[in-house]
Amino acid sequence: MSEELFTVAQAAHYLKVCDKTVRRLIYNNKLVASKVGDRAWRIRKDDIDVYLREHTNGRKEVAVNE
Repeated sequence: MSEELFTVAQAAHYLKVCDKTVRRLIYNNKLVASKVGDRAWRIRKDDIDVYLREHTNGRKEVAVNE
């Protein structure tokens, strides 16, 4: 488990989206984040990865009958 913490800007860069999108995900409880001080958010890298896993259509493995 990685304890690496990202700022909103770092999380946005990691996700390749804008800061506003990350803040929207946080405010809509779709991305787990911790408030530090009055204004700053910190997001664990593991929580970003969980968000990505839960919100991907991914490839479905197809069972092959022999």
